[in-house]
Amino acid sequence: MAKLNQIIAVEKGVKSKAQQDLSGTQRGLEKPALLAGISRTYQPKDEEGEQLPPESTRVQVKAEDVLRDTAATLTRLFDVTATKDWANCEARADITVEGRTLLRDVPVSYLLFLEKQLTDINAFVRRMPTLDAAESWSLDPSTDAWKTEPVRTVRTKKVPRNHVKAEATDKHPAQVEVYYEDIPVGYWTTVKFSGALPARRVNEVLDRVERLQQAVKFAREEANGAEVSDQQAGDVVFGYLFG
Repeated sequence: MAKLNQIIAVEKGVKSKAQQDLSGTQRGLEKPALLAGISRTYQPKDEEGEQLPPESTRVQVKAEDVLRDTAATLTRLFDVTATKDWANCEARADITVEGRTLLRDVPVSYLLFLEKQLTDINAFVRRMPTLDAAESWSLDPSTDAWKTEPVRTVRTKKVPRNHVKAEATDKHPAQVEVYYEDIPVGYWTTVKFSGALPARRVNEVLDRVERLQQAVKFAREEANGAEVSDQQAGDVVFGYLFG
């Protein structure tokens, strides 16, 4: 008795061979000359007439044979696919993570669905925004967001000042240079808020996703190791179709 994973392994090859055989058969049917035959003999009008040899062409392709060969080609494919699909309905396994069983008797089709979804979720979690590691964050219950400690900064204002480079004389006015001085006029108190996640939280979720991914793969392998009963669907189908 075969196992489901063995049937899955040979299914692709059986399908490929069936397609090749059918393509070859189809090409034969597309050549009318191969299906045609002829036999003719020549008889002169009198004994002195020219004698010609008989001519004949054999039929090389018979449509009935094609039907029989097609049935034989596809029967193997139908049987392998039926065996796999019947087994998929019965093959099940538990999903267990760190000794905790999350789901019981999960069918193979759902395990395959979970594998794809968890791959997408893994990529989604990796793209989650994280808090700036250069800041110190704490959770603020009033806003349900993360915030930093208040930071006080000085607000300044530029005030013009005069610098006398040369005093005035009888002949020349004073030489004055204007410059600006930053004078404190107030204070800003800044608190930053963020809706991002701590890197620790992202890593924790990512770790859970990856552990579940491994558990699902293990469950799929276990389910695919189930023994299967060979299904003989092909003979029934083609016995009706071409019989």
